[in-house]
Amino acid sequence: MYRFQNDYNEVAHPAVLKAITDTAGHRHDGYGTDTLCGDAAALIKQRIGQPQADIHFFNGGTITNLTAISHFLRPHQAVISVSTGHIATHETGAIEATGHKVITVFSPDGKLTPDHLKPVIAEHNDEHWVQPKLVYITNSTEIGTVYRKAELQALRRFCDEHGLWLYLDGARLASGLMSAQSDLTIEDIAVLTDAFYIGGTKIGAIAAEALVINNPALKDDFRFSIKQKGALQAKGWLLGAQFLALFTDDLYFSLGKHLNSMAGQLAAFFTEQDFTFLAPPESNQVFVILPSALAEKLKKQFVFHETLLQEPGKSCLRLCTSWATTQHDIDDFKKTFLSLI
Repeated sequence: MYRFQNDYNEVAHPAVLKAITDTAGHRHDGYGTDTLCGDAAALIKQRIGQPQADIHFFNGGTITNLTAISHFLRPHQAVISVSTGHIATHETGAIEATGHKVITVFSPDGKLTPDHLKPVIAEHNDEHWVQPKLVYITNSTEIGTVYRKAELQALRRFCDEHGLWLYLDGARLASGLMSAQSDLTIEDIAVLTDAFYIGGTKIGAIAAEALVINNPALKDDFRFSIKQKGALQAKGWLLGAQFLALFTDDLYFSLGKHLNSMAGQLAAFFTEQDFTFLAPPESNQVFVILPSALAEKLKKQFVFHETLLQEPGKSCLRLCTSWATTQHDIDDFKKTFLSLI
């Protein structure tokens, strides 16, 4: 039974495993002060074209968002996110637990635009409201769409005009950047955001994310916040080793291209069968709308997530490809699917 339910259901890419096992027999400084973390940070800075950026390694996306956002905001300040944003849906209120409200707006394609932000800024206009300060976006989004460069530039201009931080959650950044619909580069993201993180866990790492802080105003005392939030890993070199592997010879980006290619084949197949999608399939997450009876049959053969729909008799399935998805996996799914319809 093949699992399409997420992109982190295999241990790690062989190059990542080798990078970790190669550390055996060597002794390292702790808490991210080791040479492996230093070398990985230098490699990332070179790749994003930002030698002055601060790089901090974490072992998961939620703790990265929690630590970063709570550090960037003052007690009375809030975050703006789409209603499907990860911090608004799948982080158990982690941001709110630090005392910061998450203001949500609806977006049918999962992307924020200045038009979404304008009414929020207009309404929160005095000290009786929380003060919107940070704009939270993801690329790719929670429904599989990706930002274009012009969209990110528009957000940057709006944030500059209104004194807002722009923060990008890159849990699936490799997929977002390598999308056929994307004209963004990782260098663009480094220029256009105040901070962002490079997701590793969903692209072949065991558990590793790299937070990039570009804006000097957000850098001070950040390691204190990491420690206070329980995120300062004693064996930090294990995180650095994973990113050294991912950013050597652009493995990170080639894996993103692969998983998008696998998802693209699924999307093309569903289109050929005249099925529609919840959102345009632009990354490694495909949200296809199927008859509920067919979805029930597929559940006996494959594992995937099902998203609630208001339309009776219809189901929306999320099929997520990974760095480890093979051509055989895709071909087997298509063959099985055709036998069930």
